[in-house]
Amino acid sequence: MGSDKKIEDLLGRIDELIRMLKFLIDDLTEISDALKASVGMPLQAQEANPPEELKPPITTQQTLIPEETLATSAAPERAITIENIQDLFPPDLANLLYFEDAGEHIIVKPRQYLGSDNFRRVASIIRDKLSGEYISAGKDSHFRVPKT
Repeated sequence: MGSDKKIEDLLGRIDELIRMLKFLIDDLTEISDALKASVGMPLQAQEANPPEELKPPITTQQTLIPEETLATSAAPERAITIENIQDLFPPDLANLLYFEDAGEHIIVKPRQYLGSDNFRRVASIIRDKLSGEYISAGKDSHFRVPKT
């Protein structure tokens, strides 16, 4: 039974990495399009090949996790509380974060410097599962998750 838990943990980590890679691909595509537009390159001709090469693994992964997709889409329908949000984070990340109820939003702040990998993991969960956003405000930077 212990090995089943380890396998589930590994699968969860793999799924999280795939979500992060998809997020990075989307960002890189947007940056590439902006650069192409600034130098006058046609976007259509250059875009056709890379997304076709990347789509099969993403589609395959999405078909492997329909239960998780249903669970994450069901979470925002219920009332969002600090406890609900904390439950979405693995313990190693949850311990690095401070959660605060701010009326219409839940504020999520790092307790310490997260580093790029942990920041991406937190941002992915906040955006993908909670429809939240990152507010860049220097020392007061935080993630904001709407309660509704």
